[in-house]
Amino acid sequence: MKSLVIVESPTKTKTIKKYLPKGYTVDSSMGHIRDLPSSAKEIPAKYKKESWSNLGINVDDRFDPLYVIPSSKKKVVTKLKKLLKDADELILATDEDREGEAISWHLKEILKPKIPVKRMAFREITKEAVQNALENTRDIDMNLVHAQETRRILDRLAGYTVSPLLWKKISPGLSAGRVQSVAVEFLVERERERMKFKSATYYDLKAKLHKAGENDEFEADLTHLNEKRLASGKDFDENTGKLKKPKSVVLLDEDKASDLVDDLKNASWSVINVDVKTQKRNPAPPFITSTIQQEANRKFGFSARDTMSVAQKLYEKGFITYMRTDSTRLSGQAIGAARDAVTEEYGEDYLFERVRNYNKKGKGAQEAHEAIRPAGSRFVKPEKAGLSGREFKLYDLIWKRTIATQMAEAELEFTNVTIRATNNGTDADFRAGGKKILFPGYFRAYVEGSDDPEAALENQENFLPAMNEGDSTELDDLNFVSHETKPPARFTEATLVKELEKRGVGRPSTYASIISTIQDRGYAKSEGKTLIPTFTAFAVSTLLEKHFPDLVDSDFTSSLENKLDAVAEGTQDPVKYLEDYYNGENGLKSKVDTQEDKIDPQEAKLLDLPLDNLDGIQVAVGRFGPYAKVQRNGEEVTTSLPNDMDPSDITSEKLEELIKLSEEEDEPIGEDPESGQPVFLLSGRYGPYVQLGEVTDDNKKPKRVSLLKDMKPEDVDLDLALQLLELPRKLGEHPEDGKVVKAGVGRYGPYVVHDGKFKSIPKSDSVLDIELDRAVELLKQKKKSNRGSNEIKDLGKHPDTDKQVRVMTGRYGPYIKHGKKNISLPKGEAPEDVDMDKAVEIIEAKGK
Repeated sequence: MKSLVIVESPTKTKTIKKYLPKGYTVDSSMGHIRDLPSSAKEIPAKYKKESWSNLGINVDDRFDPLYVIPSSKKKVVTKLKKLLKDADELILATDEDREGEAISWHLKEILKPKIPVKRMAFREITKEAVQNALENTRDIDMNLVHAQETRRILDRLAGYTVSPLLWKKISPGLSAGRVQSVAVEFLVERERERMKFKSATYYDLKAKLHKAGENDEFEADLTHLNEKRLASGKDFDENTGKLKKPKSVVLLDEDKASDLVDDLKNASWSVINVDVKTQKRNPAPPFITSTIQQEANRKFGFSARDTMSVAQKLYEKGFITYMRTDSTRLSGQAIGAARDAVTEEYGEDYLFERVRNYNKKGKGAQEAHEAIRPAGSRFVKPEKAGLSGREFKLYDLIWKRTIATQMAEAELEFTNVTIRATNNGTDADFRAGGKKILFPGYFRAYVEGSDDPEAALENQENFLPAMNEGDSTELDDLNFVSHETKPPARFTEATLVKELEKRGVGRPSTYASIISTIQDRGYAKSEGKTLIPTFTAFAVSTLLEKHFPDLVDSDFTSSLENKLDAVAEGTQDPVKYLEDYYNGENGLKSKVDTQEDKIDPQEAKLLDLPLDNLDGIQVAVGRFGPYAKVQRNGEEVTTSLPNDMDPSDITSEKLEELIKLSEEEDEPIGEDPESGQPVFLLSGRYGPYVQLGEVTDDNKKPKRVSLLKDMKPEDVDLDLALQLLELPRKLGEHPEDGKVVKAGVGRYGPYVVHDGKFKSIPKSDSVLDIELDRAVELLKQKKKSNRGSNEIKDLGKHPDTDKQVRVMTGRYGPYIKHGKKNISLPKGEAPEDVDMDKAVEIIEAKGK
């Protein structure tokens, strides 16, 4: 009997093949083989005249989706149909979640098999799991299919109905999304809080002391003055910078703090209280999708997309269980493997006295689902897994977190000592805190937020000398310390994931794509680990808040998720759900129809920023980016805001400076002696530049050249401007072939070019002064070092085509070179992580 097994990816194909008997052919669907149309050209001709065709959903008849096979998947479908002809049964082995269930259903619908069809599901790719799944196949779960399909339709309706409105009212190319818009709202609301924030300064004292008769020094902080608590950051109002309850605390300014230091240097110091407490701590639950994204971001700086991409590889290679899960449950097999690992690695003393269970599961999580853990009944130690780079880091993290769940509690001792300094009627209470690890327990394996558990153990301890009430202490040093209250922290990917999960917005399996989407579409930018909302984010959020508040209401969005879970459970009719959401009396279509005429495009473009003293200057967004405008002498003056300016950077002083420069730009800095045209020094989105001539009525752009990186506008005179406007300038003819050599400035800085070949000019040379001989020398260097200079790694020969496969990098980013063909890497795919399996998958997806 011949069986055809279909999975989603080539990597999974390779792994599962090892565990199937002979007679089983395994191939990949490369993800979904059909979807809603992504563009008008994908809509079949017979549907193009339908009023709903642009949505790809028949909103007039039961919300039937219009599914099409993308051109990139037609070869995949043809291949699978050919393989099916030789099979006696079809086994659909896609992932065990809503998305995987839907892929299996689409495969069945497209392939139309006339042979028995079985659904095979497993949550780890091990021999035991695969063979068990093979013996316990089932039918496709249509409730899960309906839940995925309803979510897809819901997201399409939200995006395709509201996005065109944003194009009309704010700027072309904008998008709205059911979950995306809420995530952007979180970022914008936090940024508003930061912009409204008023900082405050307060002081306290820090003492260095030792116990009388001993040498061990320790630190203590001032907490009370004459039994009244010292003000700290929590006592200040964020919007005013003033104390919330000034009578209940003592506020020290610099003078008072300095005087107090002088006074207490002559004080007598003694212990008035010692409080010792022991505390036991339990390990964190094993990873679920959201917590692994948060922890990998905290520890390694991985983006949510990176984490899921690496976890996908680990799953497909058989190292971990399925990485999209809301359940913290561990199976009996996993608990046994974890306890064995603890005993082998750390000994019996570190094994928890009983099995520790975690049964919390998120909304919509299925009872059969497990947490993310190492695969199999015996966990492979990270050092013996043969992994490297990011795959090793993530697997090591999962291994440690999993075995920590079965380790003994950590036992800690906390000591708080209050020391009173008394002088001239002043009583100042200082507090010193000590921390001792009595038994490390699970800390030996895993400490949240730390890469090195052993180093973390040392950092966690803070020893104090043994002290009792009445003991004398002696002062070694005393200083005052200034503090400034801080605005609420911006979201990082980790904290945004945490907030989305806390509010019930989206599902953990979607967080990576949500965070990537809001960055890809220009609603946020990443700076370090933080996410900063853009001017466009402010404009879109403000419009949605005013006219479509449900779209940015986390409670409303969470309620939609609950109904989707009910669809998955078979207790909610998906058609009625979609009908209420879209066509209902207060449905999305009705809201858009009634609100569209109420939205003034000019008003929608203006940003409502919580800033004081802008002196009548308004900030807006347009099709060419953010700009500021103000009425001066009866005329409107506008100026583009620099690309590197964020909403929170705006001050009246900065805007005035830009506007002043814009007003001055009306006057030329001189005249070109050859053409007689005026020369201007201007500023734009990409910084200052010089321009030859004015914009004419036919909108033909005059010649413009950006200032070089180290140039300041105030240093540019007519001579320098004319030199810039000569670029690219002819240096002469190349001595070898007589072709022209030029020097200019491009996207990647100054360069010389000859016969279509470019070479960057080093910092030691100037594009304005470089001569032909030096340019030829630089071009020769390029020829000598060109071969292999942009190769990241050579993967060897493609298993099917026998062509060489290399991972390269070029001026447009990393790509795969397959023979003579170049294939760009998908967004978020790190070139250093691409192995042959991944390369084959990307090459197949592109049909090359």
